[in-house]
Amino acid sequence: MAVTAAALFIAANFCATTAAHADDTTPSVPPGTEPSASAPVKIDPTDPDLKLPEGATLADPKVLDIKSVVEDQSGDERREDTNADVKFALQAEVLFSKDSAKLSAEAKARIDAIAEEIKKQNATQIRVFGFTDNLGSSAHGDVLSRQRANAVQAVLDADLNDANITFEVRGYGEQFPIADNSTEAGRKKNRRVEVSFPRAES
Repeated sequence: MAVTAAALFIAANFCATTAAHADDTTPSVPPGTEPSASAPVKIDPTDPDLKLPEGATLADPKVLDIKSVVEDQSGDERREDTNADVKFALQAEVLFSKDSAKLSAEAKARIDAIAEEIKKQNATQIRVFGFTDNLGSSAHGDVLSRQRANAVQAVLDADLNDANITFEVRGYGEQFPIADNSTEAGRKKNRRVEVSFPRAES
C-alpha cells in the first residue's frame, strides 16, 4: 500500500512538472490582446436553410482565429490582420538608434502610414506597446520600451489630431518575445514597437 501511494505521489509530481514546462513554451500576448473566445454570430439550429439530417444537432460554436500576416522583405515591418484587429510591428532599429528613444528621420514616414490606416479603419482606441530583447537589465528594458512607445504615440497623436481617440501606451521590456532571444536575428525581431487597433466593421 505504501509503495502504491509513493508511486502515485511521484507520478503526480512528474505530471505537474511536465505541465509547468509545457506552459513555459506556450506563446503569450500582452493582456487585452487575446483572440476572442466567443462566437461572433448566433446560429438558429431550427433554421430550415441549414438542412440538417433528421436527428442531427449542431456542435457548440467555436471561433477560428484567422490571421493574415504580411512582413516586408527586410523584416523591418510586419502587419497582422484578424477579424477584429489590425496590428503593425516596427523593428526598433528602423525607429531608433541603439539604446535610444529618439525617433530617426525614417521613423516618421512609417508612423504616418500607420496613422493613415487608423483613419481608414475609423479606430478610436489605439494600443502602442514597446518591447525589447533580453540583453541588459530587465528594469532598463522596461523603461526603454515605455519611452519608445511614448515617442511613437506622440507622433500618432499629432498625425491623428482627434480628441475622440484614446491611447493605451505600455512598455513591456523583454516580456512577450515573438522570436528566439538566443540569436541576434531573434533579438532583432523582439526589439519592436507594436501599434494595434480594432478593424472597422464591414
